[in-house]
Amino acid sequence: MYAKFLTVFLLGTTAALSGCATSPKNPDPLEGMNRKIFQFNETVDKYALKPVAKGYQAVTPDFLEQGINNAINNLFYTTVIINQFLQGKFKEGVQDTTRLVFNTTLGVGGLFDVASAGGMPKHNEDFGQTLGAWGFDNGAYLVLPILGPSSVRDGVGRVGDLFTNPVFYIEEDSVRYGLAGMTIINTRANLLKTESLITGDKYLFLRDAYLERRKYLVNDEKIEESDPFLNEQE
Repeated sequence: MYAKFLTVFLLGTTAALSGCATSPKNPDPLEGMNRKIFQFNETVDKYALKPVAKGYQAVTPDFLEQGINNAINNLFYTTVIINQFLQGKFKEGVQDTTRLVFNTTLGVGGLFDVASAGGMPKHNEDFGQTLGAWGFDNGAYLVLPILGPSSVRDGVGRVGDLFTNPVFYIEEDSVRYGLAGMTIINTRANLLKTESLITGDKYLFLRDAYLERRKYLVNDEKIEESDPFLNEQE
């Protein structure tokens, strides 16, 4: 039921916004609506997400925090693998499958990133990138409640990511919601160190950073690893 509702919602949103033209001079035709949602997200972050993320970092030893981060990345790595194959990157798909097997077994469920230490790099692929590789335009920039920066194309891509996410298939609600909550906290904690880099209008800064990041990822460009905005879960 939840999956059907989410699919209808996102596809309906796409249909409603498909007429909102975007151009290099106007990547954000929905800015008025987006800013309202952005302010809502900022309020939720200020009073809920950020304090929890700070508390999590304060009580969690660095080595354990890194292990949890590794395990979460490993848990969601099936999405990367599936989208490698969907984009015709069969060599990378096989390599990433091997990476997942190594980290899940030798890395104790992904707590230790033994694959990277063994020369198997981590990749970043999702269904939004796959749609881009298939020729679908990014569409209008879109800020989603709680989820944050996105676009019409990436919003639809989130549906595909949902169905390739192992957590979605866990029947026990407490486990499923617990893993989802831990993922949100981990992601927010990882972003704490990047806040000092934001200058000027925060909305515009994050919008431009997001759109630039997605452009590079879709085009498989070489990206500076030092850019803290490139990998949300690293």
